[in-house]
Amino acid sequence: MVAFKYRGREISQEDVLYIRALVERHPHDSRRMLSTKLCEAWQWRQTNGALRDMVCRGMLLMLERAGQITLPPVSYVRHNPLAKRTRPLPTQIDTTLMEDRLRTLQPLEFEPVRRTAQEPLFNSLMEEYHYLGYEQPVGEHLKYLVWAQGRPVACVAWSSAPRHIGARDRYIGWSAEARRRNIRFIAYNTRFLILPWVRVAHLASHILGRMVARISEDWQRIYGHPIYFLETFVDPERFRGTCYRAANWIFLGKTTGRGKQSNSYVPNRSIKEVLGYPLTKRFRELLAEAG
Repeated sequence: MVAFKYRGREISQEDVLYIRALVERHPHDSRRMLSTKLCEAWQWRQTNGALRDMVCRGMLLMLERAGQITLPPVSYVRHNPLAKRTRPLPTQIDTTLMEDRLRTLQPLEFEPVRRTAQEPLFNSLMEEYHYLGYEQPVGEHLKYLVWAQGRPVACVAWSSAPRHIGARDRYIGWSAEARRRNIRFIAYNTRFLILPWVRVAHLASHILGRMVARISEDWQRIYGHPIYFLETFVDPERFRGTCYRAANWIFLGKTTGRGKQSNSYVPNRSIKEVLGYPLTKRFRELLAEAG
C-alpha cells in the first residue's frame, strides 16, 4: 500500500518502517550518512550511476515533517555566501530631471556591466529604485546599463529562464525532454528599470527593441550559445506592460500564482501575465529538438 509519494517514488508503510529501523540501528549517523545508506540499500541511483543522495534527503525531511520518522539533529550547515549577502549601497548620482524627446536623446549606449567596474552602480540603482530591489541572479545572466548624454537612464537584467511555465510551454509546444535540453536557449527579463527622473516618451519600448537585436549575440559571446526566445512576467496589479506590447512582445497567458515549492493548487502569490518574444522564425523548430 502506498503511503507517500516523493519525486516519482512511491513509499509504502513498509518502507517507512525500514527507515525507522535504519535510524535506530545508526543513532550516531548524520542525515547525510543515513541517506547514503538508504540509497545503497534501495539501489536508488541516477542514470549515471551516482546515488540520489540529495533527493533521498528531501524525502527523509518530508517524512519527518509528516510525523513518520525522527531524524537526528542537523550536524552541519552548509555555508551559503548568498544568504547574508550585503545589500548594494546607495550611490551618488545626478538625479536632475531628464525630460526630452527620444530622437534628441540619441545616441543611447548599451553597456554590458557584468563583472565590470560598473556592476556595483547597476546593483545600487536596482536596489534603490526598482520596486523589487536588487536580487543576485543565479546561473547564466547579463546586466546592462543604458546611457544617454553621459548619464544612466535605464537598467536591464536577463537571466536563465524558469523551467516550468505552462503558458510559455504550451505556446512553444515542446516536449518535457526538449524543454530539459533546450531551456538554456530562453532568456528571462528579470528586471527592467527606467530611472525615475527620466521622462522620455517611448524610451522603454525603444530600449526593448534595441535589446532584442543584440542579446543573442551577447549571450553567445559570454556563454557559447545563442538565445532563440525571450520571456518576462508582468504584474497586472501594478503595470499594464505597455512598453512590451509596443515593442511587439506577445501575450502568452498567465501564471498559476503558485511558486515552484507550492504543495497545493491554491495560489499563494500574485498571478502574472507571461509575455514572450521570438528571436527567430524557427524558434519552435529549434526549441523542440529533443536530440
